[in-house]
Amino acid sequence: MTRSGPTRKRPTMKDVAQHAGVSVSTVSYVLNDSGPVAPERRNRVLDAMRVLEYTPNESARNLKLRSTSTIGMVVPELTNPFFAMVAEGVQKAASERDVLVVLVLPDASGQPEEKQAKLLRSQRIDGVVYLSGTGSMPASLYRLARSGPVVLVDEQIPGMDLPAVVCDSRKGAREVAAHALEQGHRRVAVIGGPPSLWTSQQRLAGYREAFAGAGLDPDSVPVFPGDYRQATGEKLAATALESDSRPTVLLCTNDLMAIGAMEYCRRVGLRVPEDVSIVGFDDLPVSALLTPRLTTVRQPAHEMGSRAASALFDLLENDESEELGVLPVTVQLRESVCAPREGR
Repeated sequence: MTRSGPTRKRPTMKDVAQHAGVSVSTVSYVLNDSGPVAPERRNRVLDAMRVLEYTPNESARNLKLRSTSTIGMVVPELTNPFFAMVAEGVQKAASERDVLVVLVLPDASGQPEEKQAKLLRSQRIDGVVYLSGTGSMPASLYRLARSGPVVLVDEQIPGMDLPAVVCDSRKGAREVAAHALEQGHRRVAVIGGPPSLWTSQQRLAGYREAFAGAGLDPDSVPVFPGDYRQATGEKLAATALESDSRPTVLLCTNDLMAIGAMEYCRRVGLRVPEDVSIVGFDDLPVSALLTPRLTTVRQPAHEMGSRAASALFDLLENDESEELGVLPVTVQLRESVCAPREGR
């Protein structure tokens, strides 16, 4: 069973220091018995630890004591190039710190996320970078998050007070949809991602904002939920384009589904963009090599992975990380979108 309720933020050494009215270094001296501390101050620190239910971060100690440390990364699959690029970013940042990365692929192993999370907890893992494929967190990983650092990447999980490295998906979706509408498209369909995922929700919200801004009723635009896979994009494009009121543009919430939609059009003799315009999201390397080249939204996948790993190391070494913020995205205008033909 997956725990989805809110979790209290784990107290840090800084919290203990503020409660006790001492410096962080004094708290460190007490915890590690590494420096002189007056008995009265020591007692204040110990009292603060009891009140706040603070437990020392053993992972941080291990990170400093061991010559080689290990972090885990949970990623839904690597057949999606975007996920692979995020994982490469994590690996690059880890290798610069001589840290090993244990990669967990629930889909590839045939094991559910819960079982994989239990496997992580049984290993000497100092922390985890988690890219959710479900929009929730397995109970075992939830328990790990209460005792050790977990950083989310590409997704936020409602109710979980965890650091997350994400992009401004909503803004990117709004801008790319606005571009399509500016070409004159009014018969629009959306090939969406999994409804439970934060990224899917953000992109759909951005599209709807663009619809409303162009005077198009957002509720009139059909949405076909998908799973970010190419085969699904092909299947849903068939459903959308075989309807009586065929859309003139398909807004796909990732590039793989957009590529699937383009494949369907090629197979049935529909020209892109002359007969139907297609939009993607992610800007995978292949997107600029297609014919026509795909209009999409670029996310800095490698940087997302690198920042997530760096945030995890900050948590391990300092018990806290800097404000992560939201990474910007950029719209890539290419040839897969044009004005609709008269009479379509």
